[in-house]
Amino acid sequence: MTDDTQARIDALVKQNPVVLFMKGSPLFPQCGFSSRAIAILNHLNVEFESVDVLQDQGIRQGIKTYSDWPTIPQLYVNGEFVGGSDIMMEMYESGELAQLFEGSDAAN
Repeated sequence: MTDDTQARIDALVKQNPVVLFMKGSPLFPQCGFSSRAIAILNHLNVEFESVDVLQDQGIRQGIKTYSDWPTIPQLYVNGEFVGGSDIMMEMYESGELAQLFEGSDAAN
């Protein structure tokens, strides 16, 4: 993996208050975990940027190195790695995810 890929990922994470690296798009998620992540964000009325890792093999592999997390989707809020869909679901159910978004630029 190239430093250029890491720089692109870093820019995406830092330039967007909320970014979800996922398989597919918000309208057509390509896996159940990405679909669940989108459903959670939509339910919370969060504006977010999405990155389809299936369109870019460099990003698909690079994001795993960037976060030191082996799976996709991956959610970042205010430049910080939050987790994948299981962690998102746990945080959603506890109310922690809604609180996280209240403190971000993504809250509507």
